[in-house]
Amino acid sequence: MTSIRAATAAELADWDERTVDAPGGHVYQSRAWAEHRIAAGWEADHLVFADDGYRVLALRRRFPFVGGSSAYVPRGPIAAGEPAEKTAQRLSAIAIHLAEAGVAVVAADAEIPAATGYRERLAAAGFRPIEEIQPSRHRITLPLAGRDTDDVFGGIAKSTRQRIRKAEKDGIAVVRHDGRLPPSGVGEGFAPPSEPAEVALDRFYDLLLETGERLQFSFGPRERFLAWWRSALRAGHLVLLEARTADGEPQAGLVLYRHGERLSTVHSGDHAAARRDHPGALHLLRWRAIQLALTEGRAEMDLGGVDVAGARREPREGEPTWGLYQHKRSFGGEWLELAGAHERVLDANRYRLGRLAARAARLLRRG
Repeated sequence: MTSIRAATAAELADWDERTVDAPGGHVYQSRAWAEHRIAAGWEADHLVFADDGYRVLALRRRFPFVGGSSAYVPRGPIAAGEPAEKTAQRLSAIAIHLAEAGVAVVAADAEIPAATGYRERLAAAGFRPIEEIQPSRHRITLPLAGRDTDDVFGGIAKSTRQRIRKAEKDGIAVVRHDGRLPPSGVGEGFAPPSEPAEVALDRFYDLLLETGERLQFSFGPRERFLAWWRSALRAGHLVLLEARTADGEPQAGLVLYRHGERLSTVHSGDHAAARRDHPGALHLLRWRAIQLALTEGRAEMDLGGVDVAGARREPREGEPTWGLYQHKRSFGGEWLELAGAHERVLDANRYRLGRLAARAARLLRRG
């Protein structure tokens, strides 16, 4: 059986290089994310495969009253350039290791394409599909490998290109807040920030609230989001782009994750008035994000998810996410079906008792 152990201090020192920056890596496998979740009451296991040094972050939450715990491997185990069969074997080994520590159920949601057969290999290993833990299962992907700026821009729909050019002509500036700036600065097409990133992130949260009210979705507590964004920005995992008018008025914002071989769209928002007065502001933001991905040599621009909740499929005309789907497709994006979230129950009785105990604890807190 594969030997798995806790990471040493030396292995923690280069943890993010092996879990975030590696092929298929994800920000939610980072040390910063582990620390953020610990602050929310989770326990973090930084695990290492003894034979080859492969790393994986597992989060555990203890069941109240009854003992034992549940575990979650956030957006992992990462593919790390290995075939899906190997990744499935790793997840099975992780589950066995965690079972020995009293874990009753393990959930995982690595972002691995369904076409690899990963879903079927997990089923053979005793995992079953579950509803997504993160907002989306699938994503719109824009392949960038071997392409230059002109080629990518030429693949954008004509109407979207026109909006981008109009926003540039109107003097819309894109301010770049980034914890991993090169010595050369923010780069062509970007404006340097004139205020601390914390101020801009706080303003962006307000923008998300406004956008959510308009589109009928909600966000968690302000401080929880801001604490994570600040931490991820310091670690170089997060980029905030903000579109401003020539006189400095914020119009739209975009938060990106930098991981693996891609930049990923995480959150976007714009003011309702901006859609009327500067309808190309958000389009310009997405184009600048694509340019940044090209500059950094990324193989993919991940334009984010638009799948229909519950159904988890491509939107259809008339459904709530249809407009966003069309918007992202206009940049040349393609629908990419991923394997989705799965769980394996290791101790059915403990899992059942744990769920009942957790529900009772929530009711007690409310009372």
